[in-house]
Amino acid sequence: MLSYFDSLIDPRVERSKLHSLQDIIGITICAVLSGCNDWQAIEVYAKCRQSWLKTFLSLPNGIPSHDTINRVFAILDTASVEHCFLDWIKHITKITDGRVVSIDGKRLCNSGVNGRKGFVHMVSAWCNANSMVIAQSKTDEKSNEITAIPQLLELLILKGAIVTIDAMGCQTNIAEKIIDGGGDYVLAVKDNQSHLLDDIQEAFEQTPQASAYTSLEKAHGRIEKRTCRVIDDMDWISKKGNWKKLQSIICIETERTLPGKEEVHQEQRYYIASLTTTPGHFNQIIRGHWNIENKLHWSLDVTFKEDLSTKQAGNAAQNFSIITKIALNILRTDTTNKHSIQNKRLKCALDDNYLAKILFKEI
Repeated sequence: MLSYFDSLIDPRVERSKLHSLQDIIGITICAVLSGCNDWQAIEVYAKCRQSWLKTFLSLPNGIPSHDTINRVFAILDTASVEHCFLDWIKHITKITDGRVVSIDGKRLCNSGVNGRKGFVHMVSAWCNANSMVIAQSKTDEKSNEITAIPQLLELLILKGAIVTIDAMGCQTNIAEKIIDGGGDYVLAVKDNQSHLLDDIQEAFEQTPQASAYTSLEKAHGRIEKRTCRVIDDMDWISKKGNWKKLQSIICIETERTLPGKEEVHQEQRYYIASLTTTPGHFNQIIRGHWNIENKLHWSLDVTFKEDLSTKQAGNAAQNFSIITKIALNILRTDTTNKHSIQNKRLKCALDDNYLAKILFKEI
């Protein structure tokens, strides 16, 4: 995998290069796989594992200090690092028609200066078919996800994909970009598109016979009933021409009941889509969107402690975020055991043979 970083330009002046760039990146990936979340921990890990690391890294001047590793990641060009990541992703992922690609943003909560300004906010794309994060893009400091999502879409192979985005991404230009790229969209609709929301709500109020699918399940200590209703008559939408290839509107009604309690929590959510399919399939697509929360953002926060990170120098937070996602993808590709991501990291720290197995294998 390290070969994908061969094209990365080292921004350091020649006389200060005591440690090769590839060695620093290799050490960092191994350390993050093994449970390290900060620069000091990476240095401690590398010094303890120096003999093993030297079997595939050069290390002419031993192990770099944590300050050196920090400075290198702070000055590396983020676009170049992301390009290396994308090259690796394109090599290891399978492209299948109908795959769900979910897009959502996440703030690195401690990346701001004095906890107030300059926060790093990343928008990521998650592919359910591969169970991997396949791209990321940073929002501009004075902007939001609306400007970052089109940039992220340019990095993706959209042909044959179904792209799901929450209400922030429900924009006509984003829908058009997905269609022009050969994909389809399923976009959540809320008050930021008030006229569109009003049209959809009226359509379902006036169409009680809309095609529907209902599921009932008990999980996480509660009973949930979900009803997905679909209308493919777009005459209900007054400005349907603004939404490229708009073909379906969807309503998801949920009823959640806690066992032993009479109180029922009800909720309705609305979506637009550029494809026509069954209510059951739409229900599956929309539920699949939340894997980006459960399998990516939750893992980054709970297992990799991303929200506790205080990496603030230069590009360090953004570049380290890429390394973290590389580690998460590598760990998720290991299906030989049923360990949690956290326990796989522990096993990497304790067993060099296991770390070598997942690091060097052909995915």
